[in-house]
Amino acid sequence: MTMTTDASTDPAGTTPPTGPIYRLRAITKTYSQKGRSIVALKGVDLDLQAGDFVAVQGPTGGGKSTFLQLLGALDRPTSGSIALGGTELSNASDAALGRLRATEIGFVFQGFNLIPTLTAIENVEMALEPLHVPAADRRRRAAEALAQVQLADRQDHLPGELSGGQQQRVAIARAIVKDPRVLLADEPTGNLDEQTRDEIMAVLTALNATGLTLVVVTHDSHVAGMAQRRLRLKQGAVTELAT
Repeated sequence: MTMTTDASTDPAGTTPPTGPIYRLRAITKTYSQKGRSIVALKGVDLDLQAGDFVAVQGPTGGGKSTFLQLLGALDRPTSGSIALGGTELSNASDAALGRLRATEIGFVFQGFNLIPTLTAIENVEMALEPLHVPAADRRRRAAEALAQVQLADRQDHLPGELSGGQQQRVAIARAIVKDPRVLLADEPTGNLDEQTRDEIMAVLTALNATGLTLVVVTHDSHVAGMAQRRLRLKQGAVTELAT
């Protein structure tokens, strides 16, 4: 399942780093539940390249959420190696993983998780506070992120004054405002109608086209069909599907 790409030279004449953005080797994850061991992932070997758009599908309980948590440095494998760039996530300190999540990884969820008493721009700015970005720069970058998801005219609106699709756009802006290398999305269109789903996916695919690595967990085959790569997770095993 490993995929490799040749290095290329950018317009500035420099050669970007080679190798995958994610490298997973022999990843297992087990949980103890009511005195028995539950295997969520078993023996996963996988490379994800920078700029990939990967859809992850599979039945409930097949390991999708666990897989995304490991990619997001929110959990550690029971055994095996998982690296993001040059950082080995399986044995990094909690502080190092926290810094990585704050700077390198953006998250989008099915629930928008916006703070209802904050405006759209204030919700987006919250992602920059842990980075100690000066207030003026936070406001500028948040406004730019909202413009990138076509919400420049809604930045002063509270979440309750926005549609579901608009709230998800705010959540995406909050995820990208820190300029991450990776965007992880867990059922980002699960609460949306088909038209709004397509609008959100247009935003995500446009971000991916800029070079942002995008991993989307979805039950929606239409969404999965937009991806460059499709993975199926079932009973803890990963299979790559033809696209």
